[in-house]
Amino acid sequence: MRSRATREEEDRTDRIRVRVLGRPFAVWVLMAVIAVLNGGFRETLLVSWLGEHVAHVVSTALLVAAILVVAYGFFRSTSIDYRRRELAIIGVCWVALTVGFEFLVGYVEGTPVSVTLGQYDVFAGRVWIVVPVALLVAPLLFGRVLRRR
Repeated sequence: MRSRATREEEDRTDRIRVRVLGRPFAVWVLMAVIAVLNGGFRETLLVSWLGEHVAHVVSTALLVAAILVVAYGFFRSTSIDYRRRELAIIGVCWVALTVGFEFLVGYVEGTPVSVTLGQYDVFAGRVWIVVPVALLVAPLLFGRVLRRR
């Protein structure tokens, strides 16, 4: 049986430190700007050079690479020792913010929800789903791996 002191120590280290979640939000804003620029690059250049589908795949790959580079740079440079649960929350928040932003922009532009949802249809050759997956996994991967160094 664990002592009361041990349980209290576990409770303290298991709590989410809300104050350490602000910087990852700023990192997401940077990633959102990169994503918008990437979308502009895709629409103005890649589509005319490569066609719609190949441009979608290339643009998605570029965005995933940018997300991984930005996340790596952030977790490499931060002095905060994020806990596993905090890293998971960061990933979930990055995904929620991204999907929410995507649907908000679609709404403002008058894009039907079905079209926005269609971006996630891997059976139709869409690969966008790897972006939220990268956003979810990057904090856990880099926050844990780089912490061990």
